[in-house]
Amino acid sequence: MSIESRSIISPKARIGNNVEIAPFCIIEDDVVIGDKCRLESHVIIRKGTIIGEGNAFYSGTVIGGPPQHTTALPPYGHIVIGDGNVFRENVTIHRAMKAASATVIGNENYLMVNAHVAHDCCVGNNVVLVNNVMLGGHVQIGNRANLGGAAAVHQMCRVGSLAMVGGQAHIVRDVPPFVTVDGLTSRIVGLNLVGLRRGGRTVEEIKTLKTVYRILYRGGLTWQQIIDKMQAEYSIGPAAEMTQFLLGTKRGIVSERRSGTARSIRLVEEDENNCEEEAVRTLRVNAG
Repeated sequence: MSIESRSIISPKARIGNNVEIAPFCIIEDDVVIGDKCRLESHVIIRKGTIIGEGNAFYSGTVIGGPPQHTTALPPYGHIVIGDGNVFRENVTIHRAMKAASATVIGNENYLMVNAHVAHDCCVGNNVVLVNNVMLGGHVQIGNRANLGGAAAVHQMCRVGSLAMVGGQAHIVRDVPPFVTVDGLTSRIVGLNLVGLRRGGRTVEEIKTLKTVYRILYRGGLTWQQIIDKMQAEYSIGPAAEMTQFLLGTKRGIVSERRSGTARSIRLVEEDENNCEEEAVRTLRVNAG
């Protein structure tokens, strides 16, 4: 263990074996740091933070700040961090709103300079958050997702596994698994084929996902028809994961970027006697 004497470490903190702590770090009460973690200078780990093994924290990182919410009152929840993560300079992660809840960071994630993870977020494994990515409260990020520089995800939204979100995108609806979001338009431009191949998906699985993608975005079906078809025909593999993700959406899903006239996924069948009323009840999936 190597702990610099110029750092301030609470006697109530639990520090594991072979931990390196550089000068001018602050570690508060009720903190657990696992074995083989490394803290560069000026890192702050605040109370309520539980950290696994082999994590690296670069200068200026602040873990465990209170939620940025006008109604937030102590006692706040915790932060739970897994193993093998890298937190580059000035990353900030906030505690959950309620004492029984936690902001969760999984394993082997890479959070680049100035990335921010708000209260009650859940970040999976092998996720990359590039510089200045901002996650609002209660955001969920699936395994192996990649968010480009300065992308912002609205509170309560989800980004599915192996999704690629372009830099400066503004995400205000759920991003399904396995797709690519263009940073300029913040719309989906197809499957993340590179990520799928690197993630070990087979040729047949990718072929099936292409079919599912066409059903979802280009089949002209109502939302319920889409769900029924996918549940009936794709019960295993990545396609089934896509179906389960869609079943869990509460904010709707991000539109596809397409030229020409915008389309809609119809939530209900049109009533010939009341077309105007039914037309209001559409979910615009490929519209602006």
